[in-house]
Amino acid sequence: MLASIPFLQSSFLSNLSLSSVKPLPCPRQPVYPRIVALKPIHGKVICNTNDQTVNVRTIRYRIAPKYKKRVRVVRKFQAHDPENKFKIGDLVTLERCRPISKTKHHIAVPYVSPHLPKGGDGDAVLNLPLQSAQ
Repeated sequence: MLASIPFLQSSFLSNLSLSSVKPLPCPRQPVYPRIVALKPIHGKVICNTNDQTVNVRTIRYRIAPKYKKRVRVVRKFQAHDPENKFKIGDLVTLERCRPISKTKHHIAVPYVSPHLPKGGDGDAVLNLPLQSAQ
């Protein structure tokens, strides 16, 4: 019964030549998944009672599909604050990172306004104290 299968016979194997097999084309550069840039998330710290964690409230606006009006979308994120330096009311920017816990996927960094002059701290230029220092 096995002799009736053509590829198990020795005559079939002798007719097969490796010169007819062409290698698959290999790309010069490896193909990586496309990187999609994320918009930075800015928000205000609303709770800092947990150790190394802050709750940040963010506000975004989207267009309602039916009425074509801007609707405010409020969302809360848990962010990692390793030095416990942020107080309630501070403005922070959330940077995406690997999951730290079940709900923490961001690291809180101080918010830097794009409208301030370069090379200096905005509070030093305006001589304003931080809201958390008051």
